[in-house]
Order: sequence, then C-alpha cells, then structure tokens
Amino acid sequence: MMTMRTCLLAILVALIAPVAAHAQSADLVLCDRVAADPSDPDKPADVKGVPEIAASDVATAIKFCKQAAPSSRRAMFALGRAYAANRQTVEAIAAWRKAADKGSSAAMVELGVAYGNGSGVARDEAQARKLFEKAAQAGNPRGVSNLAALGNAGGGAPADPAQARTLLGKAAETNAEAQYQLGLMLANGDGGEKDDVAARALFEKAAAQNHPGALERMGAFAQEGRGGPKDKDAAKAYYERASALGDEDAKKALERLRCPYAIKDKQGKLVTTLCF
Repeated sequence: MMTMRTCLLAILVALIAPVAAHAQSADLVLCDRVAADPSDPDKPADVKGVPEIAASDVATAIKFCKQAAPSSRRAMFALGRAYAANRQTVEAIAAWRKAADKGSSAAMVELGVAYGNGSGVARDEAQARKLFEKAAQAGNPRGVSNLAALGNAGGGAPADPAQARTLLGKAAETNAEAQYQLGLMLANGDGGEKDDVAARALFEKAAAQNHPGALERMGAFAQEGRGGPKDKDAAKAYYERASALGDEDAKKALERLRCPYAIKDKQGKLVTTLCF
C-alpha cells in the first residue's frame, strides 16, 4: 500500500513540477516584457527591453518581477527598476542590493548612480566609484562609461585615466556611450597620447547610433577639420541631429554657424551679431 502511495506521489510531483516551472517562467517573461533594461548584460538577446517602464506597466512589473526575483537576479534588478519608477526608492535600493550581491552588474551600476547622486542613500563618491569599478570589471559598458565620467568630473579621489582607457576600449567595441567617453579621452590626451583620428572614428561610431554628445563632437571635428576632412555642411548636419536630440552645445554651435560675425564696441562688449 505504501509503495502504491509513493508511486502516486511521484506521478503527481512529476505532473506538477513542469506546471510550476512554466508558471515561474511566465512570471519572468512578463517581467522582461515590461521592465527589462535594454542595457542589462543579463538580458537575453531575444528580449528587447524598455528604456523606461511605462506608468501603466509599473504595477504589473512589480507583481511579476517580484514573483520571479527569488530565482532570477535579472528579475530582482528589474524589480528595483519598477520600484524606482513607482518612486519607492527604499525598496528599489534594497532590490538592487540583492541583485548586486548575486552578481548583477546592472544593479551595481544603479547602486553606484544612487551613491553618486545621494538618491535614497547618503552620497558617497568612493562607494559609487567602487561599484562602477566592480561593474566595469564584469564587462558592463555602463559601469565603464560611468567610471570614466566620474573621473572626468574631477571630484573625489582621482581615477586612473590609463585604466579607464583600457576598460573603455573593451566596452567601446559594442557600446555607444563607451565609444563617446573613450573618444573624449583620446581627443583630450587623458590617460595616454592624444589621437584626433582615433577619437573622430569613435565619435563617428557613436554618432551612427544617435548618441547626442558624439553627434555634437562630430560636428565640431568636421567644422575644425580635426582628425579628418573639414566639412562645414557635414558639421551643420551633425549639429542639427544632436540639437534635435536635445544637446545644448549643439544648439549653441548651430547659432554660431548662423550668426558667425560679432560686432563689438570700443570696450570689447558685444553689440550685435550678423546672421545669415
């Protein structure tokens, strides 16, 4: 009798297990659909992700990501995004900590941003740098670019520009922000020799992906003939694209192209500009 009961239990477990696995998988699928981050290295290639979680999807994201989170660090990270979108900062930080502890480099980056801005935690640039470095070592492009940006900002302990160049070089193979940051370092000679040709090539790659800053830099390089041919028409086109994406430097550059001549008084004060 016991043997028969044992067999029946085994059959029931065998039947229930796939259903439970399917339910868990469905939670993760729904979590990915409404809350996956396009830049998360943990994200499968067939998951598109969303730059921002839509307000109408926040409750759904919290529900399904919370259910999937115990067995998926990607879902735990996405849960943090959902909480952040719902302005539940404390809960978002807690979820990102758990995801980071499980090795999520995307969560490390978000925690680093929180420490850098003092959002939900006490501002701690050293801790932000540590988290960005850890994410960068894991190959996260945002970790690399944020680490470089933190160093370029000039605050806190000085970053190692040469190391930043090396890390950015790896991330720049696929990431537009890393291409832009590395281009800036090459253009300025930070962490190594100045190389306008290589900088321009990197800006061009990032510009092809509609990176606003890279588009603005391509405009400047084309206008000045840095690292390649001088082309006023191309410069204007780059500035216009960057301006349409909200880049303020590009907007000012376009205005300077439109009004290239400044009329000043005897004291050198600007009186007016001549525009075309």
